[in-house]
Amino acid sequence: MIHTGQALVDVVLEVPDLPVRGANVNAATYTRYAGGAVSILVAAARTGAPAVHAGAVGTGPNGDLLREAMAREGIELASPPVPGKDTGICVVLVEPTAERTFVTTYGAEREISVDLLATSEPRPGDLVCLTGYSLYPPTRDPLLAWLEALPEGVDVVLDPGAALADLPREHGARALGLTDVWTSNAQEAQELTGVRDPFAACAAVAEHLPDGAVVVVRDGADGCYVRVEGETTYVAGYPQAPVDTNGAGDAHTGVLLAERALGTPWHEAARRANAAGAVKVTRRGPATAPTRVEVDAFLAERGPAGPTSG
Repeated sequence: MIHTGQALVDVVLEVPDLPVRGANVNAATYTRYAGGAVSILVAAARTGAPAVHAGAVGTGPNGDLLREAMAREGIELASPPVPGKDTGICVVLVEPTAERTFVTTYGAEREISVDLLATSEPRPGDLVCLTGYSLYPPTRDPLLAWLEALPEGVDVVLDPGAALADLPREHGARALGLTDVWTSNAQEAQELTGVRDPFAACAAVAEHLPDGAVVVVRDGADGCYVRVEGETTYVAGYPQAPVDTNGAGDAHTGVLLAERALGTPWHEAARRANAAGAVKVTRRGPATAPTRVEVDAFLAERGPAGPTSG
């Protein structure tokens, strides 16, 4: 699994609530984590799939933290560090409800080119993941040019984030036209389609994608919906008392794609991704997805999988 998105350092502050404009709030904790695309790559690597970061990482303390985290997890960093520029940060404010709010800076992660992306050397059978946040300048044009030239048999996975809804229609349509797999939460699917119900949104999303594309729409603790070969199926979730939801969607995406890379059928991959997301929300920090063994144990405690429904 190859990820082209931004690897960032998450600066996480646990706060009692968000301050009103111009006011102050005291944070209970301050922690720096490897975040952004690293969260998805960690989930994939812990599932057992080869994981490669195709984006740019800077020099300096933030870049060092990211390289160390990826090396520790066995994630390959395809390109050399960007000289003279450090990686940006994402300030994450986490409330007691586990809801989070983000403020992000730009840094070396935006310094990509077609040649830099090509160092990841995708081959038929690989999954190449992009995020909607990469569809802003300056990353948009080199990324789309590279994606349009990928070898036959490489699947493009779009994780739109909240960004896709804000993009000019032509840029969003260009990315959607390249997408073999869409994976998002229900709100992001609604922002594209106007359809609130996640089951119905799967078919509505598919109308924007090439024929045969797979659509996965997460519905929080309730699980997710998977549309494969024109049929949408509900895959039940595993509700938990959350501690930190930052990175839960990333854990789901990373495990889903890693399972697919390992040959797991879509619905079973989604069930395991639901379990991974459930475990992750009980852990603090973004890149804290469970291992494949931990997902096995979690599912074993809950007995055989229940039926899914169309």
